[in-house]
Amino acid sequence: MRLPARRALSSETSIFQEFTVAAVCDICAKKPGFGNNRPWSRKITKRRFNPNIQRVRATVNGTPKRMNVCTGCLKAGKVSR
Repeated sequence: MRLPARRALSSETSIFQEFTVAAVCDICAKKPGFGNNRPWSRKITKRRFNPNIQRVRATVNGTPKRMNVCTGCLKAGKVSR
């Protein structure tokens, strides 16, 4: 089954730019790393190492705001809760 080709419209591209990725830290921009699974059978498959992202309520410019923050930034005190 063949699907029709999607046309890239200027309004359509602006919609896709507004979404944020959930596995990215808002403070340090840490994002997933990629590597290989290496089981005992030595069959190599791709895998993804996600950072430990927590959704916390932090104060930004005096107002509380929900942010995606990695635990490294939480431990280092880069976020005021």
